[in-house]
Amino acid sequence: MSQRPAVAGSFGRFKAALGDSPPLLWSFLFFFCLLCGYYVLRPVRDAMGASSEVEAVFPQAMVALFERHGVPLKELILQVLATCTFALILLAQPLYGALVSRFPRRVFLPVMFGFFILCLLGFYLLFDSRVGGRGMAFFLWVTVFNVFSVAVFWSFMADVFTHVEAKKFYGYIGAAGTIGAFSGPLITRTLAERVGLANLMLFSAVFLTACLFCIWRLRRWALLREEQLGRDNESAMGGDVLAGLKLIAREPLLRWLAVLVFLGVGVGQLLYNQQAVIAREAFATDEARTAYFANIDIAVNVLTLLVQVFITRALLSRFGLLPVLMIPMVALLLGFAVLTASPFPIVVGIVQVVTRSNEFSLMKPGRETIYTRVDRQWRYKAGAAIDTAFYRGGELSFSWIYKLLSVFGSQVVFGVGLAVAGAMTVSVWRLLREERRLPAERGAPE
Repeated sequence: MSQRPAVAGSFGRFKAALGDSPPLLWSFLFFFCLLCGYYVLRPVRDAMGASSEVEAVFPQAMVALFERHGVPLKELILQVLATCTFALILLAQPLYGALVSRFPRRVFLPVMFGFFILCLLGFYLLFDSRVGGRGMAFFLWVTVFNVFSVAVFWSFMADVFTHVEAKKFYGYIGAAGTIGAFSGPLITRTLAERVGLANLMLFSAVFLTACLFCIWRLRRWALLREEQLGRDNESAMGGDVLAGLKLIAREPLLRWLAVLVFLGVGVGQLLYNQQAVIAREAFATDEARTAYFANIDIAVNVLTLLVQVFITRALLSRFGLLPVLMIPMVALLLGFAVLTASPFPIVVGIVQVVTRSNEFSLMKPGRETIYTRVDRQWRYKAGAAIDTAFYRGGELSFSWIYKLLSVFGSQVVFGVGLAVAGAMTVSVWRLLREERRLPAERGAPE
């Protein structure tokens, strides 16, 4: 009986927030469509990474090259994909830096999403024709799409909302993304084996088209806030295309953010690689593996939504960043301690669900509130560099670390994961110390 009043109270607060802040509705829809479109694709990407059909994943020339050198490509699918992803990110990051340096927001945001939509139409043709190597191309593209689109989204939100508004509204916006992240896998699980993987690309393209409309509607509120602050965010930012990496090297706050993201991806990779082994052994087809990964995503996003609706906003508004960042650390330490003692597949799945839901419901919204208190260079350049180079650097490093450690057994893998979780906890404390030194609305000068 107590659950209904709690739900009704949360919904009532959300309605009141919509009345207080008109851009909240469009931000809510934007993040819903963005993550729904992505999560239609994510299970397909994961299925490609766990595929047993090397010819579907890699181009024939690449398969032949590995065979000539006696390298078992089938045993290194995720490691090779992670390496190629990191190389692609290194190429894409300067291009992104050039885009945000030379073009105003009204140009580079629509151009970026328009490019993503065109890519999806291309992948529809590749999957429909069952072209060899489609898995690798899609895996790499989805990874880059996710990193840059989400980084740009939160940077844009920091243009629209003040720090005080962010603490009030980011929980709701995060919940919108979670609803989208829950809806996307449902679409995929329902349709993957009925309509085929190619047609899922078209469903995702529809959601990204809706994102373009939301960007257009939100632009005027971003402009209004910049007028109030006496700044012109519609002009190009200028500066070096590698300015984000230079800022990270110079600023302690950004360095600890980068360390936290790097290590967080690391522990996630240890779980993800183990999960891929489980899926490869348990399911015979890409469609069946896609449905399996869709079920994992659904479980993650149900738990994420519950935390966002009932916990995230209250913690951020009343207590700030400390509990939002430290609660996931405690859960991570406990989870890897259990895995080190009992590394069974069901435990891997449970810890994976809890770890990812904590990242989406608590860690990510908490980190993003920091960007509302700094300038555009930090948000669009340093923030994007952290979410690309450091994120994918962690993915690459720990993908190969997993392969090395797996020779000694899963308990060694998860023992190392426990040590990494301890290092993450230290980085959270250092980040919180640096965050307290920021002024209420502004960080380093532009």
